[in-house]
Amino acid sequence: MKVRLAFLAAALVAATATSAIAQGPPGGGPGGFGQRRMTMLLTGITLTTAQQAAFDSIQTASRAKMPAFTPGQAPDPAAMQQRRAVMASQDSSMRTVLTAEQQAVWDRNVEQARSMQRRPQGD
Repeated sequence: MKVRLAFLAAALVAATATSAIAQGPPGGGPGGFGQRRMTMLLTGITLTTAQQAAFDSIQTASRAKMPAFTPGQAPDPAAMQQRRAVMASQDSSMRTVLTAEQQAVWDRNVEQARSMQRRPQGD
């Protein structure tokens, strides 16, 4: 639990310094999953204006492909699979916009996010 809180605090600090986050929520609405996820993936990366514009375009296209969820109901497996595929495509497209140095940071952040997902709840 302490590790998660420390990581979350670091991500929040990075969000204030990352131009991508300052431009507005990249997905999922204010404070939503998409914004938290993008904050985590962009920790340590500052996007140029051109990169931010490309990210915004990619996110807009990805949002249009996302299946709708009904609040209060569990999503069906097909919708979850489609959501994962759209997110993977978005991540891949975004990664190509980054410089080699930024890609190395992105890759570390992706791996860290994955390892946090695999941890049992209650840490």
